[in-house]
Amino acid sequence: MISVHLEDGEVTVRQAAPSARPEGFALLKLLVAGICNTDLELQRGYYGFAGTPGHEFVAEVVAADDPALRGRRVVGEINLACGHCDWCHRGLGRHCPNRSVLGIVKHPGAFQEFFTLPERNLHLVPDRISTERASFTEPLAAACEILDQAAIPPGDAVAVLGDGKLGLLIALVLNARGLRVRLFGHHREKLRIAAEVGVAVEIAGPSLPAATYGWVVDATGSAEGLRLAASMVRPRGTLILKSTVHGTVEIDTAPIIVNEITLIGSRCGRFEAALPLLAGGAVPVEKLIADRFPLAQAPAAFARAAQRGVLKVLLECS
Repeated sequence: MISVHLEDGEVTVRQAAPSARPEGFALLKLLVAGICNTDLELQRGYYGFAGTPGHEFVAEVVAADDPALRGRRVVGEINLACGHCDWCHRGLGRHCPNRSVLGIVKHPGAFQEFFTLPERNLHLVPDRISTERASFTEPLAAACEILDQAAIPPGDAVAVLGDGKLGLLIALVLNARGLRVRLFGHHREKLRIAAEVGVAVEIAGPSLPAATYGWVVDATGSAEGLRLAASMVRPRGTLILKSTVHGTVEIDTAPIIVNEITLIGSRCGRFEAALPLLAGGAVPVEKLIADRFPLAQAPAAFARAAQRGVLKVLLECS
């Protein structure tokens, strides 16, 4: 089978034998996968990664212990929890200290023709959701996670910094949930995607509204973006951190302490919240697709995804 390998910044395509299917795992045949910013950070050296990346996917179940899964389209949660520790018993397997993470930590990812994932991690894709739309389930769930973590009152104003893939999805989700979202970014064509569904948008200039918002989301993917986001939070407001940045980020903590700002780190989310949004039309994820490549052209796909301003690049497996 074809398998994508990432090591020392180089993306290659190899022939490999499919992984054996352990008990409780499903053998999955890739249909479509998305290259996300985390994959690009892995290429830049994040986690010292070497192996097969990829965690945003739609696949068909080839084999499984549960016969109801066989032949069905599925998406899958990326954290493989141990199921036995205190965190898992509290329903917080995403924070299991013994976990592996699909395509990131100790478990080969989805950028290959066949791969495995625990059956308990899988969610069936409803027939009314296209495969392309379903490929956004994982990042859309990450956007939805904000609403699980922060009790933002309906109608409140929220500033989102960053008009990349995740920033756009966050703005679209929060808008769909009835919040007054203002998205700050640098690309008019990207901001237009959010504006078309009613999100207020603004080109981010050298100065941004200071101490104005009770809720600010940083999705810039940059250390400078984090600093700017912190400056926009009013006293006793909340800053939600969604960016994965390789390396150490410096920030002046004095105004955060003086203004008693709450920081919330936000990562993966529940697929149960994302799938209904994909079934409706309030979140037009297909407008984020910039390009499509066959799996065998993964090096070119990574190069395209790394170009400045490019949104979602999909890898397709025939």
